[in-house]
Amino acid sequence: MSKGPRPTGETGRIVRLAEQDRPSVRFLLDGIEREALAGDTVLTAMLTFSQVLRQSEFGPEGRAGFCLMGACQDCWVWQQNGIRLRACSTLVGNGMSLLTRAPGDWP
Repeated sequence: MSKGPRPTGETGRIVRLAEQDRPSVRFLLDGIEREALAGDTVLTAMLTFSQVLRQSEFGPEGRAGFCLMGACQDCWVWQQNGIRLRACSTLVGNGMSLLTRAPGDWP
C-alpha cells in the first residue's frame, strides 16, 4: 500500500502534504484494507480515503467532524465489534476495523 497518490477514483477529504516518513499502520475501513501513519487520529486516517466519517442520524448529510477536540459528538464512528469511538481524539492502530455506518445498518 502506498502513502503516495491514491488510486484513480479515490478521493478523500484530507490530502497529506507533509510528514510522510512516519511508520505505517494498517487498518480496515468498511472492510477495505487501508494504510495510515503512526500518530494519525482515526479522523485523519478515515478522511484520507473518504469524504465522510459517517452519515447523520437526522438526515442524508455526511458528517466529517466539527469541533475536532472531542466535545461535539459529531465524529463518533464504529468499530466492527459495535463499539463506538471519537475519531478526532482516538489514534488509529494496527488492525483496527472501522465502519462509516453502524454494524446493524449494513446489508
